[in-house]
Amino acid sequence: MEERFNYTYSANEQEEIRNIRSKYLSEEKEETPMEQLRRLDKSATKGASIISISIGVISTLILGVGMCCTMVWGEKLFIPGIIIGIIGIAGVIAAYPIYTYMVKRKREELAPEIIRLSDKLMK
Repeated sequence: MEERFNYTYSANEQEEIRNIRSKYLSEEKEETPMEQLRRLDKSATKGASIISISIGVISTLILGVGMCCTMVWGEKLFIPGIIIGIIGIAGVIAAYPIYTYMVKRKREELAPEIIRLSDKLMK
């Protein structure tokens, strides 16, 4: 009978195991300045994205209702369908300017903290 010992080591696997394990440790882990910087940078666009995508989707559905009114029920709802469609188009057009406005406002709000953290990291 021959005895063998097989050992396989994977650095990527070990790192993944450590990352998963750290999520379940009960001790509070303090966020590094780089992690804080990344989190703040993401938060500048996250809320604006959610709201602008929601406005865009809802407006697209409103546009579809307007198109349906003009095509399917044209004899009765042609003019109201055009008005509903125009409202939908206006919402779709407004989604991007709303996004840029919200991102700009959030970045102005976060700027002092981002500058402070980036100065700390660059030194």
